Amino acid sequence: MRLGIFGGTFDPPHVGHLLAASDAIEHLALDRLILIPAAVQPLKTSRRTASGTDRLAMVRLTAADDPRFETDPVELDREGLSFTVDTLREFARRFPSAERYFLVGADVLSTFAKWREPRIVLELATLGVLTRREEPEAAPVESPTSLRPTARLNVDSLDEALAQRSTIVPTRRIDVSSTEIRERVRSGRSIHGFVTDAVAGYISSHGLYR
Repeated sequence: MRLGIFGGTFDPPHVGHLLAASDAIEHLALDRLILIPAAVQPLKTSRRTASGTDRLAMVRLTAADDPRFETDPVELDREGLSFTVDTLREFARRFPSAERYFLVGADVLSTFAKWREPRIVLELATLGVLTRREEPEAAPVESPTSLRPTARLNVDSLDEALAQRSTIVPTRRIDVSSTEIRERVRSGRSIHGFVTDAVAGYISSHGLYR
């Protein structure tokens, strides 16, 4: 089984997350993709977020009835700081024979050395680096049959171990962010098209980001 793991604050989850996840499923030929809201991200401890309950509910609404997606509260149930290595250990325990891919944005690679046990992370999963298709470092789209977990990334800041355990996942360019969505809600502007209708309704009915 080819298993994708996509973690994040998801505050709120938006259409960019959804399309990136869809692109990853197709490019990596994933059998399953699991969306995991973080409890508290170690490098974002100073930022306030919606509650874990609200963010989990919004992720579930975003995934809706799409059979390609699952939502897992593993990091919220664990509480405390959400370390990727702990989550990957859990999924290695649950799915020991799976070929595991952990999806990350290209922008977070500069902080990878600050993660807890980064080399163990690379032993537990291949990093699927979500890269906008028109960015110069993006590689040509590979067919699922030719994709190798050790495909190299042409990014100078990565060390050899990271380069050998990463693969580029080309994604479409969607200029939308959770920060912008929160600001639009606070200023009373529409978020139609930024999030699914179900998530927009949830934000409104629960008075989030006011």
